[in-house]
Amino acid sequence: MRKLSALLIVKNERQHLPDVIDTLAFTDEIIAVDSFSDDGTFEFLQEDPRVQCVQKQFVDYPSQRNYCLELAQHDWVFFVDADERVSHQLSQEIQDLLKQDSLANGYQIYRQFYYKRKKLNFSGLQTDKALRLFDRTKGQYKAEKLVHETLDLPQPVGILKNKLDHFFFDDYQTYRSKMITYGKMKGLELHQRGQNYNSLKHIFKTMYKFINHYLVRLGILDGPRGFVVAKLNARSVWERYKELKRLSLTPEE
Repeated sequence: MRKLSALLIVKNERQHLPDVIDTLAFTDEIIAVDSFSDDGTFEFLQEDPRVQCVQKQFVDYPSQRNYCLELAQHDWVFFVDADERVSHQLSQEIQDLLKQDSLANGYQIYRQFYYKRKKLNFSGLQTDKALRLFDRTKGQYKAEKLVHETLDLPQPVGILKNKLDHFFFDDYQTYRSKMITYGKMKGLELHQRGQNYNSLKHIFKTMYKFINHYLVRLGILDGPRGFVVAKLNARSVWERYKELKRLSLTPEE
């Protein structure tokens, strides 16, 4: 059977680490790259003999993930976020897969989202999947994609049957803060690609994001939690164009 490296990039994830590491016990090594946490994350990881942990200053998500790839001892890698959990069914599916003679270059995994530990069935998240299991010799993350980083991996790419549980936020303020941060990073990405600010696009894109998540993608059926998801996704888009406007008006040095 092919050996597998589990990879994590973390910062201030102390509360999530015991559970996620336990669900990765089936892998052959666990590597964590910490962005100089101040909540005891690094110290906790250093004390766990199952984990190899190093620190690297965070610049952006692609460079952090590519650094993880360099540290892996095995060709096949499995990226997991600290707030995700690998079910027994998913871990067994991955193990069975790696025993096969012929494999795709990588595999996408559907994610089951939870907000405040309650399942979200809609809100535009019901079809979410991420390319997390792959042969690292076949690809790297694109440097220009600062948020929702994209793996440059040639076909064929398969899809696993079992889902990865994603407990993406336990409280409103953490969720709000992270979406604002994502929005600003996306604004920087747009600026680096040479996109100009447009006030109509700023308003329209924000409104569309809310309507799409809450009505088109049925967030309304998730109740108050669906409204929060739609609202904060729209807030992230608002911050994206607000940052693009700021950068567009800032003189080049």
